[in-house]
Amino acid sequence: MSYFSAVDVITAKRDGGVLSDEAITWILAAYDRGEVAEEQMSALLMAIFFNGLSHAELNTWTDQMIASGERLDLKGLSRPTVDKHSTGGVGDKISLILAPLVAACGAAVPQLSGRGLGHTGGTLDKLESIPGWCAFLSNDEVRDQLETVGAVICAAGQGLAPVDRKLYSLRDVTATVESIPLISSSIMSKKIAEGTHALVLDVKVGRGAFIKTLERARELATTMVGLGTDHGVATVAQLTAMNAPLGRAVGNALEVTESVEVLQGRGPSDVRELTLALASVMVGLVGINVDPAEKLDDGSAYDVYRQMIRAQGGDPDATLPTAAIREFVVSARDGIVQSIDALAVGVSAWRLGAGRARKEDPVSAAAGVMCLVREGEAIVAGQPLFELHADDDAHLQQGKAAIENAVVLDEQLVNSEQLLIERITK
Repeated sequence: MSYFSAVDVITAKRDGGVLSDEAITWILAAYDRGEVAEEQMSALLMAIFFNGLSHAELNTWTDQMIASGERLDLKGLSRPTVDKHSTGGVGDKISLILAPLVAACGAAVPQLSGRGLGHTGGTLDKLESIPGWCAFLSNDEVRDQLETVGAVICAAGQGLAPVDRKLYSLRDVTATVESIPLISSSIMSKKIAEGTHALVLDVKVGRGAFIKTLERARELATTMVGLGTDHGVATVAQLTAMNAPLGRAVGNALEVTESVEVLQGRGPSDVRELTLALASVMVGLVGINVDPAEKLDDGSAYDVYRQMIRAQGGDPDATLPTAAIREFVVSARDGIVQSIDALAVGVSAWRLGAGRARKEDPVSAAAGVMCLVREGEAIVAGQPLFELHADDDAHLQQGKAAIENAVVLDEQLVNSEQLLIERITK
């Protein structure tokens, strides 16, 4: 391999140049070995933030992130594998319903998930509110559960794209998180290393999403679809609205309860709508001719959910944690709900104790927000808008302050926005 120096690589990208495959391979491997200093990689990340990566650069960057660790071998399963990844939102409990639903249709769903940070919740935090449930499985345990149950939701192993963890931590403290090439390679390196045949991306856009504008969401979705397809993973992206919370429950145990309600044929219509839309794409990508709505309505998906929870040590019939304190937030006047700010609701749930500011922070299983009104509803003064759940008064007051102005009222009826915005394929 040619000789490289970190300064030369940084300079090339700073000045808008295109990095060679060899330069990218060298600097990521050297950084992983500790031979490139944190401040040097920080400089390179900032150069990428401003100047981007070409299609070829991004493919090589992603390749090398994958190559930094192991790949999960899912060959030989009796079912085709398909996964879903969401870019994160408020009240987004879709994975808890979707994984068992798609498994009930005949696919294997290896859902390697993460924890919440800030105002967006984490799937593992939600499931850990179920007594006994374990997030950590070996690769062999993942394979066995996919074969017997059809669905796994667990923590990604430390061996998958390990250099991504180092880069992510660095991006977090250097204001380079919001780079589409870096976001795309971070997400897709882990999903490709996971070994799934197909992938559906749920890209959220709006107030409560990481990406606020449709243009940026479309760019991110298109970039990730291209990466997946180029790496042999059939990939489709669905852009979905995240201006208002998804469903009514925001918080760990609260969202588990709502997910079970949907699996039992009840629950909010928007959660059901998005789940079925994503499930239809997933089964279609792997050639399964089954209507997911039938498997949701006949109880098959709920049966798989219960098997999935039991397989990971959890008790699907256990009583979930409940908050010591509950308090309503009421409307100050009459009106028609124009909007419910997903970001404000998410921040409130975080302040109530359901979220964390740092990865090592503990979370409350019971804390969160129940949204009691929907956009377009006519309400009267004194009517409850939200029910806040907290473990102590200090958290309650923090959560209450964050949600005070979350609902906008007017005198005229508004048309609700569409949840499903558009679908992006290669």
